[in-house]
Amino acid sequence: MRFTSVPGQQRYDALVRVASRTVVGLDFDGTLSPIVDDPAQAHIHPDAPAVLTALAEEVAAIAVITGRPARQALDLGGLEEVGDALEAAGKELFVFGQYGNERWSSSHRRIKGARPPRGLATFERDLPRALRSAGAADAFVEDKGLAVAVHTRRLPDSEEAFDRLLPSLRELADRHGLVLEPGKSVIEVRSAGSHKGMVVHRLAAVLEADGFLFAGDDLGDVEAFEAVEELGDRGLATLRVCSASDEQSALVALSDVVVHGPAGVLDLLRQLATDARAARRTS
Repeated sequence: MRFTSVPGQQRYDALVRVASRTVVGLDFDGTLSPIVDDPAQAHIHPDAPAVLTALAEEVAAIAVITGRPARQALDLGGLEEVGDALEAAGKELFVFGQYGNERWSSSHRRIKGARPPRGLATFERDLPRALRSAGAADAFVEDKGLAVAVHTRRLPDSEEAFDRLLPSLRELADRHGLVLEPGKSVIEVRSAGSHKGMVVHRLAAVLEADGFLFAGDDLGDVEAFEAVEELGDRGLATLRVCSASDEQSALVALSDVVVHGPAGVLDLLRQLATDARAARRTS
């Protein structure tokens, strides 16, 4: 764990003091699970269920906030079982899929979602031509239901293909009234007006939080980091945690703490649970 500044350490200490009224928000890919070539094999870090269950005893709630469909996150993370453990401890696990367009919680086990955005079907119809024109016809296309993700990781010229595709897919998304979100060897196209920052604000308000921690790793987490900063300006104890990698460093400058990948995130959450428990016992 590396604090990016002296205020980072101070923010961590302040969060420990209000841990019982703190919401912990976590991205999935690159934060709870490693980045892998096949998105369908991005299983949660094996230590995560035990760490999240222990942490739940010290915080108000835990929320997984991801661009993945909620069902994928639940299955790859074994999060329904984690939710069972949290429910037994009197706490709640939330899963927000597709940037908040889908919602699940351990107290209400049904996934509530929105309809696919207008323009997505015609975007998908035009996508193969755009891929061929950019010399990336073999890119893996993932249909998320409410979004489409184009992965270049499996291509032999992954980075070059990504750079070729980005402008053409941005133009195609604009034409169909959609927004484009670049990530680690992936370009996602989805509806406008929904992002992780909106989920952060909603959770903080509904749960009347006094503290908020968010951990993420990619450009899709920027709005969540900005939302956490806004909460801090309103007087909440906040901490922004960057799960850093060799592929993406955009969040480092926005973060209070930098850790290395999912293992580093879990080490920090373990430490938070330990420090919060000690503070509770001595208060």
